[in-house]
Amino acid sequence: MYYVYMLTNWNNKVLYTGITNNLERRIYEHKNKIVEGFTAKYNVNKLVYFDYTSDVSSAIAREKEIKGWTRQKKNELIQSINPKWDDLSNELRGEDSSRCMTMGEDSSLRSE
Repeated sequence: MYYVYMLTNWNNKVLYTGITNNLERRIYEHKNKIVEGFTAKYNVNKLVYFDYTSDVSSAIAREKEIKGWTRQKKNELIQSINPKWDDLSNELRGEDSSRCMTMGEDSSLRSE
């Protein structure tokens, strides 16, 4: 599976969009600042959105699409599945997908 995800900091002021093939591992890396960069510098480690697909091309296209959006549109996407901006990383172990979106093979289904 390939995941597109969004992280924020404690007060939801900074957003980061990324892609990975192992969401649980990647969130662990962000939370523990294992990789230097933007998320470590700005303490961005709260998972507020993710969706997934088995198609890497769809995941890459979705990441690029989201990165091109305005902050308002990104906020609306997050609020559509996570209105309280809770940290969804606690739900990863159970793979509770009730608050994530699933990208279809046709990425046009995912356009907002």
